Amino acid sequence: MSGLDRTVAPYDAARRALAEARTVDDVKDILDRAAALKEYARRAKNTALIDDATALKLNAERRLGEMLAEQKETVGFNRGVRMAGRDILGGSIVEPPTDVPTLAEAGIDKKLSARAQKLAAMPPDAFETRLAAAKREAVKSVESPRAERVAEKKAHRAQRERELADKITALPEQTFGVIYADPPWKFVVWGGDTTGTGMLIGVADNHYPCRPLDDIKAAIKEIAPARVADDAALFLWATIPMLPQALEVMAAWGFTYKSHCAWVKDRPGTGYWFRETHELLLVGTRGEIPAPATAVFESVVHAPRGEPSAKPAIFREMIEAMFPNLPKLEMFARGKAPPGWVFWGNEVEGEP
Repeated sequence: MSGLDRTVAPYDAARRALAEARTVDDVKDILDRAAALKEYARRAKNTALIDDATALKLNAERRLGEMLAEQKETVGFNRGVRMAGRDILGGSIVEPPTDVPTLAEAGIDKKLSARAQKLAAMPPDAFETRLAAAKREAVKSVESPRAERVAEKKAHRAQRERELADKITALPEQTFGVIYADPPWKFVVWGGDTTGTGMLIGVADNHYPCRPLDDIKAAIKEIAPARVADDAALFLWATIPMLPQALEVMAAWGFTYKSHCAWVKDRPGTGYWFRETHELLLVGTRGEIPAPATAVFESVVHAPRGEPSAKPAIFREMIEAMFPNLPKLEMFARGKAPPGWVFWGNEVEGEP
């Protein structure tokens, strides 16, 4: 007997059993068989069988609804022990127990009960319409499973990124398709020296040279003779109080804001309204840069703080995973560039 024959035989048996079902338990058993059959059909990508399994399920639910309606008209369903009132002396009267089961005891949840009774109340033509729609949706899910669509989308997006990388690297001048930047924002705090040392608590200038906003806006021109590709992505760090200025910089550099993620630190810093425990990494694009095929990374990343202004390596790794082929430039960088990156800034070690 072939694999298909082994599955068709149980389907035929379940269909006959449904026609002969006389109890709620009989119908529940058929619903279990329909679910198992549907899962097999889905894995086997057998659209004919999933069509049959869907029909079996809805017909079984409709029959269950008919049985529930019939029971309501006869003995009803037990709602459990309840207080019926008080006797003449003021004592509580408890209804005697009954052999009639509750819905829960019958193994029927409220959603299934409501769905089954709704199907049972449909006129035959309305039920057939509902059944046809359910079959179409079930077959469609087998013919175009989400996993396959996602895989196709990833492959198409990866091909686009490779083609763009080839186009950029073929240009005569050094050109970058990804810009990653952590500008040295100059933020003026309220108040004065609170330490007695001539330093202001939490001021970035105490740790590294900061730059005015106009200088940061103009910095994109300082990377010449290299340049930014017409199709590119920007990942731009923004401190909480400097968010409006960061959006100004993004626009000045020729990018349009698209999204952001948050770095949640292991300990809080300073702040006027809240003690800031997170920082934002803004994402902007220009031209026809392909976005990641799927949102692989979560928008909140937990990572410990390091040296002042230093960002966790996980963010550079995220960018590399999103754009493995595009030439990447990190602006206002420190230290030595890892493979696949070019560093630019006044604290870069070695040749860019």
